[in-house]
Amino acid sequence: MRKLAIITTAMLLFATTASALTLAECRRITHISHGGEYGHRDLGEGRVMWTHWWTQEGSYKGYALVECATGEMLSFRAAEENMGPESAFDRTDDVREVLERHQSGSRVFATFERIAADLAFMTRDLAITTETTETCACAAAYPELRGDKTEFVLAG
Repeated sequence: MRKLAIITTAMLLFATTASALTLAECRRITHISHGGEYGHRDLGEGRVMWTHWWTQEGSYKGYALVECATGEMLSFRAAEENMGPESAFDRTDDVREVLERHQSGSRVFATFERIAADLAFMTRDLAITTETTETCACAAAYPELRGDKTEFVLAG
């Protein structure tokens, strides 16, 4: 009986470990060969980030940051070409500097509102929204912060 309990416990532990989602698994193509997400990172203290892109009849590169506990998301485009009547731009380096500056300081000051204010004149489609479904990066890095959000399920 004791051996059975040990084997059962070991199998449960292995199954839990084997099924844990990783940030690397969040990399995906969201629109067949035309758009996707990559570079999912744990920024610490319940915050994650990734890059999203699009390349059909124009291209863009943007970023998304999420507070996993609340589902609050800051998203924006840092580079864009041929996506409409506006001129092309690429402020990726400037955006990264702003993000790194906020990340290196105290989180209490690195609110999405402050980050957005610093990015307002160098990005497009800047928005702060609240997600009701858990994101892949939050599921991988902070599953305990899901709360009432719909659980993320990796397709495929």
